Amino acid sequence: MDIQNVTVAGGGVLGSQIALQSAYKGFAVTLWLRSEGSIERTRPKLERLRGIYKQTLEALKTDPSAFCRGLADSPDVPADQIDALIAKVDEAFDSLVLTTDKAQAFGGADLVIEAIAEVIDEKEAFYSSIADMLPDRAILCTNSSTLLPSALMGFTGRPDRFLALHFANNIWKNNTAEVMGTAETSPAAYEAVVAFARAIGMIPLELKKEQPGYLLNSMLVPFLNAAEALLANDVADVETIDKAWMLGTGAPLGPFRILDIVGLVTAYNIVAASPAAQEPGSTAARIAALLKARIDEGKTGINAGEGFYKYQ
Repeated sequence: MDIQNVTVAGGGVLGSQIALQSAYKGFAVTLWLRSEGSIERTRPKLERLRGIYKQTLEALKTDPSAFCRGLADSPDVPADQIDALIAKVDEAFDSLVLTTDKAQAFGGADLVIEAIAEVIDEKEAFYSSIADMLPDRAILCTNSSTLLPSALMGFTGRPDRFLALHFANNIWKNNTAEVMGTAETSPAAYEAVVAFARAIGMIPLELKKEQPGYLLNSMLVPFLNAAEALLANDVADVETIDKAWMLGTGAPLGPFRILDIVGLVTAYNIVAASPAAQEPGSTAARIAALLKARIDEGKTGINAGEGFYKYQ
C-alpha cells in the first residue's frame, strides 16, 4: 500500500506533533479540525513545535547531546546538512493544510490518523461521519491512549484497514510508534502502517495482541494514577511528590511535569471514564475533580502555559 496523503484528525498535543513530523518527513499532510476556533488554537501549537525543531537542530551544530532521533539520522550531521534540515522544517510547516472541510480532508487520504478526545462516543460519531468519504484504499488508525481498536472498529466500516498507531509525547525525540491491530486487521494494512511509522522517523513497536494501554501506557498510566492519588488524598503536594520520584530514581521529570506534557484533558478523560470515578468520595472521583478544576481554569498543561506548573 502506497501512503502519500496523510490526514490527521485533531490538533491537540499529539495531533499537532504527528502532523508536523509527517510533513517534515515528506508526506502531504492535512490537519482536520472541528471548527475555525480549533484551527486558531492549533496554529500556536504548530508554531511552537516549529521553533523546537529548528532550535534543536541548530543546537546540534555544536552540541551532539541535542540529537533527536526523529529529526536527524545521527548526532554527527555536518553543519550544511543541518541547515538543509532546518529549511525542511519551514517547508513542512508551510505545507500543512488546516481545514474544517471533511470532504477536503478525507476524500483523498491514503492514511487517516485519528487523534481526537479519548471519549468513545466522540470517536464513534467521528468514524461514522467519514466512513462514506474515505477512498476504499485508505487505512484508518487511532492514536487512542487506552481504548482498544476492537472496541472502535465496528464504527469504521473498514475493520480490515483499521488499527492503532500510538505515539509517545515529544515524538521528535521519544520516537516510538506502537502498532496494534485486531483479529480483523489485514496483514497488508498492518505492515503498511509499520512502514509508515518507520518512514516518519519512528521506531515501530509491534504488539502481538491487543492490550489496554498498549506497552507504554500499561506502565505509565498506573504510575501517573499513583501520583494523582497521593495528591488527591492530600498525602503531599505536587512539588514534593515530583521530588520524591526524581531524587529517588534519577528521572529528569516527575509525574506532574509528565502530566503537564500529556495534557490534563487527556488525563481527565481517562480517569473520568473509569467505573471507580462514578463512586462519590472515591480516590478516582477526587482525582477527576482536581483535574477538572484546573481544566476549568484553563490550566490544561504545557501548551496552555500552565498546568500543575507555570511555563514561559
